Amino acid sequence: MYLMINGYREVFATFDEPLNEFKSVAVTRVLHDFYEMDTKLGFYGGGGIDARLGVPPMGFALGNVPAGAPRWGKDYKNWLESYSRTMILASHATSLPVETNSISLDADLKDAWGLPALCMTYKDHRDDLSTTRFLRDRSLDIADAAKATKVWAAPVEQQSFAVHLLGTCRMGNDPKTSVVDANHRTHDVPNLFLCDGSSFVTSGRGQPTMTIQALAFRAGHQIAAAARRGEI
Repeated sequence: MYLMINGYREVFATFDEPLNEFKSVAVTRVLHDFYEMDTKLGFYGGGGIDARLGVPPMGFALGNVPAGAPRWGKDYKNWLESYSRTMILASHATSLPVETNSISLDADLKDAWGLPALCMTYKDHRDDLSTTRFLRDRSLDIADAAKATKVWAAPVEQQSFAVHLLGTCRMGNDPKTSVVDANHRTHDVPNLFLCDGSSFVTSGRGQPTMTIQALAFRAGHQIAAAARRGEI
């Protein structure tokens, strides 16, 4: 329960001059203005906007053609040649913990070893979609202010793909409503510690990696201390 995946949408912007955004280390989270947004907007949420091009040429050609961009012929060739002149404004937004969003075992589908396949049940909260739409529109404003010659905006719709899987084994004091305690130790199995993004009770407002690392280091210290006390 309470699976969260972060809202995410991209705006592609092409310019007259080379940007070479693909070189060196990809910059992440360059705009923090909307981490806490005014609830008078009519929805709860927040997030940040990255400005980068974090895909290699082949990925750009095959996997990152935005909606509305050409996909065949001369126009597609011209699109590919714009690689060095293109950047992506990517918005990362909140994903509210919804009880019905979950990972389970499929009742019918089996994997190559005959084991039940994973089944992901997920639907964005309406506030998540509103937050993502707001950040997408601000990305369009940035591209316009930067005088991009061409802009492609991904539509805001229910997500079916994600790379930030959070929640489902949430942290808490009550075994009835949580899976791990404050030290990442599972309530039911004392020798089992879960030190990944599954312990999150909220999604945060963007890239969760650093928070996961910090919690894992803290859990490591707690595990070592428990071992010295002979508790595990």
